[in-house]
Amino acid sequence: MSFLGHVVRFIVSALVLMVVGFLVPQFSVGGFWSALFLALVIAALGWIIEGIFGKRVTPFGRGIVGFIASAAVIWIAQFIVGGVHVTMLGAILAALAIGIIDLFIPVSTPYESGRRNAD
Repeated sequence: MSFLGHVVRFIVSALVLMVVGFLVPQFSVGGFWSALFLALVIAALGWIIEGIFGKRVTPFGRGIVGFIASAAVIWIAQFIVGGVHVTMLGAILAALAIGIIDLFIPVSTPYESGRRNAD
């Protein structure tokens, strides 16, 4: 993915976090810059957790572990990013809402997915 692709992905993630902040009680984001920084922190913490737990998890466990890890990352990120306030219930609800939104917003285009499989 190019640099511009990463920038667009983080902007979309920030917008998703702002929508989730509007929809989910006990989860609030101060503004766009807080949401953008929160998206960067969530990506970094997610990368660290993936490095610790790895990808070799059973298909059933991956969903549960991924959901719990996502809620934990969101809750921990509030201590790093200013203007973000999350309770434990808010983190769980935000992880659920982000998971549902991720179903409708593709991470990569079908062309990029096909090209990766062909290589």
